[in-house]
Amino acid sequence: MEWFSASGYWLSRLVFQRGLAGLYLVAFLTAALQFRALIGERGMLPVPEFVRRVPFRRSPSLFHRYYSDRFFAVCAWSGCAVAVALLAGADSLLPLWGGMLLWLVPWALYLSIVNVGQTWYAFGWESLLLEVGFLAVFLGNDEVAPPVLVLFLLRWILFRVEFGAGLIKMRGDECWRKLTCLDHHHETQPMPGPLSWFFHRLPKPLHRAEVAANHVTQLVVPFLLFAPRPVATAAASLMIVTQLWLVLSGNFAWLNWITIVLALSAVAFPADPPAVPGPPLWYVVVVLAVSALVLALSHRPVRNMLSRRQVMNRSFDPLHLVNTYGAFGSVSRIRYEVVVEGTADEVPRRDSGWREYEFKGKPGDPRRWPRQFAPYHLRLDWMMWFAALSPGYAGPWFGALVERLLEGDRETLGLLRGSPFPADAPPRYIRARLFRYRYTTWRELRETGACWERTYVREFLPPTRKP
Repeated sequence: MEWFSASGYWLSRLVFQRGLAGLYLVAFLTAALQFRALIGERGMLPVPEFVRRVPFRRSPSLFHRYYSDRFFAVCAWSGCAVAVALLAGADSLLPLWGGMLLWLVPWALYLSIVNVGQTWYAFGWESLLLEVGFLAVFLGNDEVAPPVLVLFLLRWILFRVEFGAGLIKMRGDECWRKLTCLDHHHETQPMPGPLSWFFHRLPKPLHRAEVAANHVTQLVVPFLLFAPRPVATAAASLMIVTQLWLVLSGNFAWLNWITIVLALSAVAFPADPPAVPGPPLWYVVVVLAVSALVLALSHRPVRNMLSRRQVMNRSFDPLHLVNTYGAFGSVSRIRYEVVVEGTADEVPRRDSGWREYEFKGKPGDPRRWPRQFAPYHLRLDWMMWFAALSPGYAGPWFGALVERLLEGDRETLGLLRGSPFPADAPPRYIRARLFRYRYTTWRELRETGACWERTYVREFLPPTRKP
């Protein structure tokens, strides 16, 4: 069945599978280390309350059958273990069907987590990992050559990721059409990285060139993925270079890395393929059926891309099999940050000894330089960025965060870089204030050593104490 197999892409499959296994490991590790404070039994948005409200058919998950923090931890750490096994190549030690089942395990486990994760898991890269992870089940192992259809569907995902992001920009903020968005984006993005200050300070003509190159990469190059091998390889390689540029400029969890992994599946590496027998009939039938299903489900993302009311990061089925993607349809011109503070004073006053809570990734102390966390995902830090954009984003969980801080909850404090109060002596009052942040200039950086300058805007939450 020469039409079914793409033996020249066996090394591409290997690189793709190992890269995807690494991202699964990061995703499960993120879940294992953060879930108790976010969605645990005493979390800000507890899973037990969610599954009581939302039926299984709308959000299929193992946790609809049973939930406890211990069971969730077992699932998350099991996902880590399976990811490590896949990273080590355990799927190639099993028969074809066994390797497929092994790849199915992390997909099913992570689907169960995402579908009860609520606000904390409402990011496009969650659905992207699930969509890519589902197709990885059918890529096969060393017993067969990579199926052409599955490789095509992986390119189809990459096309939708890039082209959808390009369309949402052109239809959204006018700064993308004027090539001026990068005058602001590096300063106002959700979580700056250690080099973001320097990217922001690049000459404006270079920023214009960056935006123009982005438009080419997202609106023209994706079509070349379906061209013959040398052209497709060049297109995928250009996308990889673009994504690495984004990796250097900020912290976007594993969005850039999974896009790179997808692009690697389209790169034809110069290597002689091993001799393998033809695929078994049952495998051909399964791949054909899955391909037909994915193509049939693709009509909604296509309609969304063609619509003038295009939306970003939407799942059209509860299994997240085919989704729509996009990012930064609009770019903020001003950066706001919510600063959370506590005091041990009996009566809170403006001149009380208010002490600031420091987060791991989001800006706080103007002198603290941003760190690189991606592909690890700091979920609370990301949602704090949304809260600064609008208090509506904080409605479901911010009150619970304040309550946990007033209790000195150790799991919640574990999400932070540091607490000014020991867990056994929490503050009497918590308040939150909104500040405007801007990058310092070269002169200000030399004189003060601070990369940020901040200005008080207004009260976000008045002094609040535990009832």
